[in-house]
Amino acid sequence: MSYTIGIIGGTGREGTGLGYRWALAGHKVIIGSRTQEKADAAVTKLKEMLDGKGDVSAMVNADAVAQSEIAVLTVPFAAHADTLEGLKTQLLDKILIDVVVPLVPPKVTKVQMPPEGSALLQAKRILGEGTRVVDAFQTISFERLLSGELIDSDVLVCGDTKEAREIVIGLVEDIGLKGWDAGVPENSVVVEGLTSILIGLNIKYKVPSAGIQITGVK
Repeated sequence: MSYTIGIIGGTGREGTGLGYRWALAGHKVIIGSRTQEKADAAVTKLKEMLDGKGDVSAMVNADAVAQSEIAVLTVPFAAHADTLEGLKTQLLDKILIDVVVPLVPPKVTKVQMPPEGSALLQAKRILGEGTRVVDAFQTISFERLLSGELIDSDVLVCGDTKEAREIVIGLVEDIGLKGWDAGVPENSVVVEGLTSILIGLNIKYKVPSAGIQITGVK
C-alpha cells in the first residue's frame, strides 16, 4: 500500500534520506520546511538524486502535514516541542513517526532524556490522544539512507496501538530494512537511548554508521 508521507523538517539529512527511500519505494513524499524556499531547494536536490523516479513535492511544514496521511518528524530535539505545539491541529487523527532523539550537545554520547522520559512521550504529552505517535529509525544514520545501498540494520518500532506500529513496520520494510514491534510508548526510552550508544561506538571504533540487529528470532 502506498501513502502520502509528509516529512516535517524534511530538508535535513535524515528527512532527505527517508524521503529518498520512500519515493523510490512508490510513496508520495512531501518535504516540509519552515519556509517554502528551503523546501523547494531540498526537493530540487532530491529529484536529482531520484533521477526522474518517484513523486516528491515541497511545502511549508503545516501544509505538508495537512496534505499527508502519515507525518514524520525529523527536526533537532531543540525544536521538537515548539514544532509539535505549532502543528497540533494538523496532526490530529494522523500517525506521527517521531524520528527525533533527545541529544544534548556537546555530550551526544551520553543518554539524556527529557522530563517526560523520551521524545515520544514528550510528543504524546503535547499532542494528546488524538494523534498516534510511533518511534522509529533512531538507529539508522542518514549516510546509510542516502547511500542507496542495502542496509544491514534493524529498526525498533514502539508507540501507540498495534495497528499504528504495524503500519510503520511496513514503511520500514518498504525501504529495505527489517522492522520489529518494540511495544508500548514507554519503551521508547530504550529505543532513543540507543542512538547515543551508537554514536559512541562510531567514535570509539572509527566507523561511520554503527547499527543494531535482532538475533534469535525467526
